[in-house]
Amino acid sequence: MRGSLLVRSSLSQVSDLIPEIGPREPFTTTGTNMTGRLPVLRCLVLSLTAALAACRSAGDHRVADTATASAAAIGDSAGGNVDVVPAGQSTSQATADSSHRSANHLGRIPVLEYHIINDKETLYQVTREHFRKDLQLAYDRGYRPITIAQMLDKDFTTVPAGMSPIVFVFDDASPSQFRYIQKNGALEIDPTSAIGIWNDFASQHPDWKGKAVFCMLNGGASGHNFFGDGPGFEGQHTAWRLPKVKWLGDNGFELCDHTLWHAELNKYSDAVVQEQIARNAMGIDSAVAGYKIRTMALPKGLWPKNRPLAWQGSWTNPKTGKTTAYHFEAVLEVAGGPTRSPYDPAFDPHSISRVEAHGDELKQALDKLDKMKTRFVK
Repeated sequence: MRGSLLVRSSLSQVSDLIPEIGPREPFTTTGTNMTGRLPVLRCLVLSLTAALAACRSAGDHRVADTATASAAAIGDSAGGNVDVVPAGQSTSQATADSSHRSANHLGRIPVLEYHIINDKETLYQVTREHFRKDLQLAYDRGYRPITIAQMLDKDFTTVPAGMSPIVFVFDDASPSQFRYIQKNGALEIDPTSAIGIWNDFASQHPDWKGKAVFCMLNGGASGHNFFGDGPGFEGQHTAWRLPKVKWLGDNGFELCDHTLWHAELNKYSDAVVQEQIARNAMGIDSAVAGYKIRTMALPKGLWPKNRPLAWQGSWTNPKTGKTTAYHFEAVLEVAGGPTRSPYDPAFDPHSISRVEAHGDELKQALDKLDKMKTRFVK
């Protein structure tokens, strides 16, 4: 481009200079105009043509040099530079090795919502292969996982500079998310369950250090009861329920309240709303004593009539008289797209929007963040 501009400039200068060699009059075939001025003009034109050729050659070299330099770094949508993938290097390797995006702490953060991970694709189910591809897509696009608690604390230590945070949230505590299998009398995490796939992916990608969020039910139907409460639900056993929750808490995954049995909170009285939320918190505490629950996810995104009860309230057990209080810092919506940054003055932790991760919703969300240049970058 720059070489072309130089050539155009030189041509313009030549056309400007030639008329100034002599008076602005036409050449004639008689008299001194032809015999006296033509040799001089020819000499000057030839000299200028040679100079122009040299300019053109230098310009071409500058264009080539510029193209070569540009091949080393391509500007990304965040305004920074990302290295081009060298020959023989995978996209994921290139992304991991070249995180040179400009920081944007006011950008948006994708908070994903998953339900069932199995062998079907529906509104609330994705296949295991789909889930693996989502993990790889996020990784290749320069995203690294954090929890909602980390987002609240503005703790992005597990996200390398130039990369972006992403939150994986699993709702409803189905067996497909966390399933045990027995081998030689010992319990092992089923590698085809969501947590098994997650662990395998993390083992293959050492810089995938963050964890996910599990918004659980401890009294839901169809096995949505701390990941399966009977052999009829993917071979799980009631005795395995609390150990699964404890394993998650002990290994850095965030435990989130999602009500007792997925109650649509807009339909119930204040008393029932508080019972639903408090009794689920009690269940989590039974597995991980003293665990501080900081996040609550609204079933189907439906708010109680008394909205603040979604994050603060209490319930008194009529049998024991014991009161259980809850106070959450964050409430998750069911949809709405990538959420605001905690650095954004308009950030509302009691209304964190999410991306429903089915179909190609994740890719669309990431593409839009890049296109609109609204992606959070550390």
